[in-house]
Amino acid sequence: MNALEVKNLNKSYKEFSLNNISFSLPQGCIMGLIGENGAGKSTTIKLIMNTIKRDNGEISVLGRDNSVDFKETKEDIGIVLDEAYYPEYLTGRQINNFLKYSYKNWEEDRFFTYLKHFNIPEKKVFKEFSRGMKMKLSIAAAMSHKAKLLILDEATSGLDPMAREEILELFYEFTRDEEHSILISSHIVSDLEKLCDYITFLHRGRLLFSEEKDRLLEEYAILHCSKENLKNIPAEKILGKRLSAYGADVLIKKSRDFKEYPMDKAGIEDIILLMAKEGIA
Repeated sequence: MNALEVKNLNKSYKEFSLNNISFSLPQGCIMGLIGENGAGKSTTIKLIMNTIKRDNGEISVLGRDNSVDFKETKEDIGIVLDEAYYPEYLTGRQINNFLKYSYKNWEEDRFFTYLKHFNIPEKKVFKEFSRGMKMKLSIAAAMSHKAKLLILDEATSGLDPMAREEILELFYEFTRDEEHSILISSHIVSDLEKLCDYITFLHRGRLLFSEEKDRLLEEYAILHCSKENLKNIPAEKILGKRLSAYGADVLIKKSRDFKEYPMDKAGIEDIILLMAKEGIA
């Protein structure tokens, strides 16, 4: 079963449109949702959570249409948004008391274990938390009610490198259970390259690709050539390019056709930056 299935999804606003988006997240896997600010990542997450209505298309979450009886499905979803929203004057202990009446499967002991693990004081009010502490509290809550799917919107933003590493390890451990899956959006591409099984890339409301990470790393390469030799490469083979005073770096799919040119492996960040350059994507 797929944890998420999105088919031909569309949503239009006055100055932005999400156009015909389709992707699937297999159960037990982690998908990274990548794109620049305004690419449509948060809109996609809101549509998945049914907090805004789609114009058309289909969304299935944990095997169920998200437009039908979604309240029950939400019990199985842990969500962390790019901003944590709790009443300012509640403490960690009081937030626990609130959440245990919000989720049928709330695990109080697990929640307090996470607070201790993250060094979050139980008696400090939410208003006084740093951004990093707020994100950690949200992650603790998302992982304390037996969720099968985590949906994380910039969940590692505001965290220092050591804290991010700690959180990524928790996410990885979460999906060791074959029934657990994660959709995570982030601007920190190195985190996603390290963590994810699949990468879905949105650019200006369009889907450029949704692929297995290992397949992307295997299939793409950066070809190096002079600006003069760039003219010899068929335009349809060029997926992205970067010009400098020293020549051209060209994103291609690996091929024997270009064996006369030096090539390097393309990382995920190379792929998305070159594909998104103006006039290429």
